[in-house]
Amino acid sequence: MKLHEYQARDLLDQNGVAVTKGRVATTPAEARKIAEELGGKVVVKAQIHAGGRGKGRLVEESETAAMYEKLTTDPANNAGQVKGERVGGVRLADTADEAEAAAQAILGKHLVSIQTGPEGKLVKTVLVAEQAEIEKEYYLSVTVEGGIASHLFIASSEGGTEIEEVAATNPDAIARIQVNPSAGWMPYVGRTVAQRLGLSGDQADQCAKLAEGLYRTAVNTDASLVEINPLALLGDGRVAAVDAKLSIDDNALYRHKDLAELRDKDEEAPLEIMAQDLGVPNFIKLDGNIGCIVNGAGLAMATMDTIKLAGGEPANFLDIGTVNDPQRVVNALKVILEDPNVEAILINIFGGMARVDIIAEGVIEAHRQMDIRVPMVMRLVGTNLAEGEKLLDESGIEVIRCRDLGEAADQVVSAA
Repeated sequence: MKLHEYQARDLLDQNGVAVTKGRVATTPAEARKIAEELGGKVVVKAQIHAGGRGKGRLVEESETAAMYEKLTTDPANNAGQVKGERVGGVRLADTADEAEAAAQAILGKHLVSIQTGPEGKLVKTVLVAEQAEIEKEYYLSVTVEGGIASHLFIASSEGGTEIEEVAATNPDAIARIQVNPSAGWMPYVGRTVAQRLGLSGDQADQCAKLAEGLYRTAVNTDASLVEINPLALLGDGRVAAVDAKLSIDDNALYRHKDLAELRDKDEEAPLEIMAQDLGVPNFIKLDGNIGCIVNGAGLAMATMDTIKLAGGEPANFLDIGTVNDPQRVVNALKVILEDPNVEAILINIFGGMARVDIIAEGVIEAHRQMDIRVPMVMRLVGTNLAEGEKLLDESGIEVIRCRDLGEAADQVVSAA
């Protein structure tokens, strides 16, 4: 679950991370009031679940696709500006009047950036924060690294740009500091982070304290990622977070009811919300025209790859998991059929703990409940295969049956 920047900043502040002053506003008048409280010089930032906001552009909904095309083909002449004629999602304001005008220009518009896709994102709130004098920018994050089964700090003295770009152009500028999960936080980790960033004296002490707060935030929220980019050395000597990104592990939300309330469903794909509400949590909407129902994440990825290899485009990732209820199959098909782009469906089941006959019952029940007009290809292997095939044969429903995945991919691409 992703959070907005202002929500992430609040959580960082609660856990001892120094952040620049600021509050969220939903109207231009509120933005003006906050700017007055902060002394007039502020930055007004659109709050959406996507990066690249400063270089993004604000347009009407009908113009989003055209603007996305311009940003991807000619960014130099179309990217947004913090000051200037090309209004971006991050604006500098020197007075309360300018802050109000900036909020007026941002709120209610669709922000299109490289990361939003052609549909853009509707801006409903803005963060109004102090316009800090930045002397040096850094990158600092804490993530969960499965390969070493622990939290990992990623630090770089080259902040303000995407860490992927730094990794590609100057990998030596990135430091990785592991936190031993058995020991938990140890002060040397904070000192090491500061040293790797090139800080010394009081700034190093501030950075070490901030790193501890960052780690505490990650642990207390079950975050999969807590990122500050940029972490800044300010003109007054402070070391503080100027931006913040926080993603919480969905599997841990059951023990964070307060954090679950921070979820902004308007920022998520409607079909993904529908899938979660119907008990199909492992669903991700994609841009293709072939719907997929598969058991197991690895097999789902292999299925998508095979569809691509056959010349098709998957419309979704869907790991239906170990199925013991036919209704979950029905619900999965309901979600897929809500996508108007879907022109064929591939069901690929390798039954181990998942029983083929349960899948077959679900497909038959779905045909009873819905008017399914798109072709359906099924590749079934494993537990209770004979029972499942018998159910399908006796049902009279029209499905294309295949024995191996390569054949199934060819058939579904042809059917689509």
